[in-house]
Amino acid sequence: QVQLVESGGGLVQAGGSLRLSCAASRSSFSFVVMGWYRQAPGKQRELVASLNPTSGLTNYSDSAKGRFTISTDNIKNTVHLQMNSLKPEDTAIYYCNAGGWFGRIYKSDLWGQGTQVTVSS
Repeated sequence: QVQLVESGGGLVQAGGSLRLSCAASRSSFSFVVMGWYRQAPGKQRELVASLNPTSGLTNYSDSAKGRFTISTDNIKNTVHLQMNSLKPEDTAIYYCNAGGWFGRIYKSDLWGQGTQVTVSS
């Protein structure tokens, strides 16, 4: 089985930075599409950023534009989310989402367990 595991969350002051990482549990997994979502208490889960590693096409939410950067580490089969100029409204649980190849099997809509990001005023 292939699982996604997020890391890098924590508590940071407004204006600070965090770098989230999402790694596949199997090194043979090859990402095709990947993204980061977040969900605050009582709120709907929303897409923060997505990346097609082949085309390089990225997409960001209006809130993330200019502050967040999504990237992939092809050697380690990981996806990162660099978050700068963090605001209290960025506080949420962040989830990694991906689809890709595990051998000859395509795994779609994989989700990590989530990592908490808390931004204080």
